Amino acid sequence: MADKTGPDGTGETGRGRQPEATIRDDELERRRRDLEASLATRRTDRLEGKDEAKAATGYGQALKLSSEFIAGVVVGVGLGWFIDRVAGTAPWGLIVGLLLGFGAGILNVLRSAGLASEFGQSGEPREPKK
Repeated sequence: MADKTGPDGTGETGRGRQPEATIRDDELERRRRDLEASLATRRTDRLEGKDEAKAATGYGQALKLSSEFIAGVVVGVGLGWFIDRVAGTAPWGLIVGLLLGFGAGILNVLRSAGLASEFGQSGEPREPKK
């Protein structure tokens, strides 16, 4: 037969009696307010730009920028190849298309990262996304 001694020596299973809390409720409330104030100061820059609050970070931003670049190059090469097939200027259409696509891809990345102004907008470029 099993004896009556449980994990805490009372014979009861489970957590048993817990020691009374040494931190009072007003101390916890003060700490919660301090934490809330600290978080509010850190979030102000995110809440100012509503579009910026939903911006992708890390891997998502890297995937977005790389796809912007690759799309520009692929479209340039595709148009160059098409011009070569129609006009019979091989390989010059493909070479020119590749170079134009490369330039367009870089411009797309700069616009997406916020380092170049959008088409038709004048003035200063916006701050880069972090």
